[in-house]
Amino acid sequence: MKIITSITEMQTIAQNLKREGNTIAFVPTMGFLHEGHASLLREGRNRGNILILSLFVNPIQFGQNEDLDRYPRDAERDCRTAAECGVDFIFMPEATEMYPQGFQTSINVRELSKPLCGTARPGHFDGVATVVAKLFNIVMPDLAFFGRKDYQQLALIRRMVADLSIPVSVIGMPIIRESDGLAMSSRNAYLSPVERKSALALSRAIHDIRSLYVSGERSIETLRRKALTIILQEPLLQIDYLEFCNEHSLQPLTEATDDTLFALAVKAGTTRLIDNTVLGEKV
Repeated sequence: MKIITSITEMQTIAQNLKREGNTIAFVPTMGFLHEGHASLLREGRNRGNILILSLFVNPIQFGQNEDLDRYPRDAERDCRTAAECGVDFIFMPEATEMYPQGFQTSINVRELSKPLCGTARPGHFDGVATVVAKLFNIVMPDLAFFGRKDYQQLALIRRMVADLSIPVSVIGMPIIRESDGLAMSSRNAYLSPVERKSALALSRAIHDIRSLYVSGERSIETLRRKALTIILQEPLLQIDYLEFCNEHSLQPLTEATDDTLFALAVKAGTTRLIDNTVLGEKV
């Protein structure tokens, strides 16, 4: 396993690998890897000849007063996880390498960046789209793996790839949960024990909403009231959004169907957590 910090070096390696006929599988991350990331890496190892991981805390996707400075980092542990998962190359650039002086270009996926997390985090998805486009140009992957926990991010990247004719297959992988149901996230490290216990209301809401849908309930208002009741039972939780929308367009719905995305963002103390499910999918 080799660690690369230079864009030029990474591009040269990728070009040579492609010339030799290799299939490059790529997992872009901000580091502090957990089992969710490991599941992406293992799938990439299974499906590609070469597996590349990026570790880069992307400053341009953090807004003012967000957690850029305290975002959890552990490069040494990340490298151990990468080696265990069979990673061939880690691309780990500095921010000045990715965004040198004078950098001024950004990508805006207009409509998909507006709802859900885009409402509370203006500019966030411009930062996401820009860094992912750069990473695709640097790593030149054939396959790129993303977790479905960040569902809006996944939808946005798929749209960007289609719109810009980027030759990469974007693969969404299932949400990996802790044994108690909490969706794995690097930010879970911020939670106190009591906050973590309260945060389990997110997965309870998803479970109960899915059960209601399977039993035949199609009214969005009925489903919303049920989800609100579950979340609001926890005084430590503050709802950012709780939405039912089309899984492709992310536009709101009045009646639930199999392609309805139930997505929620909730603060437990100062920690913002997201979770989601598509009602018609088997889990």
